[in-house]
Amino acid sequence: MDGDAVGLPTSGVVAAEPSGPSALSGRRLRIGLVAPPWVPVPPTSYGGTEEFVDVLARGLVAIGHSVRLFTTGDSTCPVERSWVYPESVEPLGLAVLEAAHVRGAYDALDDCDVIHDNTTVGPVWAAAVGHPTPVVVTYHGDFTSQLRDLYADVGRWCTLVAISASQRDSAPEVPFATVVHHGIEADRFTAGPGSGGYAMFLGRLAPEKGAAEAIAIARAAGVPLRIAAKMREQSEREYFSDFVEPHLGPDVQFLGEIGPAEREAQLGDAVALLNPITWAEPFGLVMIESMACGTPVVGYPSGSAPEVVDDGTTGFLCHDVDEAADALGRVGGLDRAACRHRVETEFSAAGMVRRYVDVYRDTLASRSDLGGAS
Repeated sequence: MDGDAVGLPTSGVVAAEPSGPSALSGRRLRIGLVAPPWVPVPPTSYGGTEEFVDVLARGLVAIGHSVRLFTTGDSTCPVERSWVYPESVEPLGLAVLEAAHVRGAYDALDDCDVIHDNTTVGPVWAAAVGHPTPVVVTYHGDFTSQLRDLYADVGRWCTLVAISASQRDSAPEVPFATVVHHGIEADRFTAGPGSGGYAMFLGRLAPEKGAAEAIAIARAAGVPLRIAAKMREQSEREYFSDFVEPHLGPDVQFLGEIGPAEREAQLGDAVALLNPITWAEPFGLVMIESMACGTPVVGYPSGSAPEVVDDGTTGFLCHDVDEAADALGRVGGLDRAACRHRVETEFSAAGMVRRYVDVYRDTLASRSDLGGAS
């Protein structure tokens, strides 16, 4: 990509490793993936969307498709990559920064068969300009009223994919084509024994994520708690100062933001993941990562949690602190192998990749001007 041609900083390009023969019927697809510019792919610490993009990119290459990823220059995903920004950018979520990123992305990927956009601004821009390349959109956040209005229009131009039935149902005016749950590579996670004697909270420090509730649940159950959480933004620091730091002590430890290897080790030794979310979280990748480590989930039945956790088998979904504390005392009776099995059968990376390839082919087939490629 020539970034200067569109008035943007010069981008970098890293060549892909050779891909193997296709394991799918139909021709090899050229797929452009657009990641947000806030976190590298894969993330070095917190970054659920970027983890999803990394797993999808590598999975598509593994079954023989050509993948070009538009990301930031500090990304290391082993596929062909290009970028506008040499490093992930701050402040996270600033629309003007994302707009420059997605403009560069659509210019760089316009010769692909299909563009799969995982940003917020990109699909709105693509629909507004009538970008000629077929676009598949996965939006990873919750739909505000303003976004519902915007994406209702976007859906006339792009193929929209929901990441849970909960997310789809939260925006009935948005014309989603289908639901595809996230998947992970379970064999990259080691199932742990859960012998550490502590519960784990893993996420970001925001009221809706429930760190304060996790502390209350763990204390009521008499179980030590370890908190690993993102704390970069001012609102997150204020939440920590007001609702977490005053309660730290020998039984409640704050680990900060941890990387994948430490996350796996901490989850594997935990008796349970506490996930008392108080919002309709669209998916919650941490739940399947926990179960891949053999660790059951104790949380609230908000958002996608009932789709992910098999209540009574791979965890417990509760309605208040007291009920969750009681459940935390009973997790030792759950089969940790069942947690792992649920991920392998219901939330595998291979299954997710296959479903997205079907979405790409259906999108191409619906575009008569492209000859219905399939």
